[in-house]
Amino acid sequence: MELETLAVIMLAVVAAGGAAWVFLYPLLSGERQAEKRMTQVSAQSVATVRRTRRDDPAASRRQQVEESLKALEERQKNAKNPPLAARLGQAGLSWSKKQYYLISVAIGLGFALLALLTKQHILIVIGAGFAGGFGVPRWLLGHLKKKREKLFNLEFPSAVDVIVRGVKAGLPLADCIGIIAKEAQEPVRSEFRLIVETQAMGVPLHEAVSKLYERVPLPEANFFAIVVAIQQRSGGNLSEVLGNLSRVLRDRKKMKAKINAMSMEAKASAGIIGALPVIVGVLVYLTSPKYIELLWITPVGRMMLAGCVMWMGMGVLVMKRMINFDF
Repeated sequence: MELETLAVIMLAVVAAGGAAWVFLYPLLSGERQAEKRMTQVSAQSVATVRRTRRDDPAASRRQQVEESLKALEERQKNAKNPPLAARLGQAGLSWSKKQYYLISVAIGLGFALLALLTKQHILIVIGAGFAGGFGVPRWLLGHLKKKREKLFNLEFPSAVDVIVRGVKAGLPLADCIGIIAKEAQEPVRSEFRLIVETQAMGVPLHEAVSKLYERVPLPEANFFAIVVAIQQRSGGNLSEVLGNLSRVLRDRKKMKAKINAMSMEAKASAGIIGALPVIVGVLVYLTSPKYIELLWITPVGRMMLAGCVMWMGMGVLVMKRMINFDF
């Protein structure tokens, strides 16, 4: 009993000491005063910097450029994981979420019904329905998105050149964008038409242009949004800046074509290596089916076949990562 009482007293003393350390030590040691002094100095420094930037036009312009770049970086981070409605728009589809889900369910049921009609195992039927309902629609969105972005990249440098020539001729930037919205090729025409319609609703031009990257998540569209945002906020020679942007876009296009040409040999080799096991298996089955059918009529053969498919799939993915260059 005495030991329990002694233990309780010791715990109470330790708790009191801990509370005193937390609440009294900062006051006795001067930490609170030091923190307060540092806060005051920081506030004075920030005020001095802001006053200097307000008095210096170059510093003020630099601050506006930094704020524009930070805002665009935030939009770029948010555009990495867009919602379903944004992904449908990026693919150029006018579907609603309800239509997308209905089409996904229909594709999944179709795959499951096809597997059921071929008398497959119930797990294969469920897997086919899952792959059809979740995999095929997502693949379709990705394929349409890449196709639309490719068409956008082909036409976008010409659209920037139209803006450069219009600005040099004395036309406002909004009028140049309106010309592109009427005369450019798709999908550039529809995207710039949305910019014109957004601006007509009262949205500032730089904000309307910045939404282009949300609909077309390409570096080229991001470059254009940054240039327009900086010019609208801090001024500058817009025709010269957009001319440089046009040259950069065309140089990137040439570089991409050069990379594709240089990597074509590796892509052909990877395609041959990936297709060789399938071709050999089909030829062996056509010449001597009894020899190769052990792979799917015996348990050991099915296990070996599953392992081969898994390893071949991993090899194909590794080769794809090796020959796809991002720049």
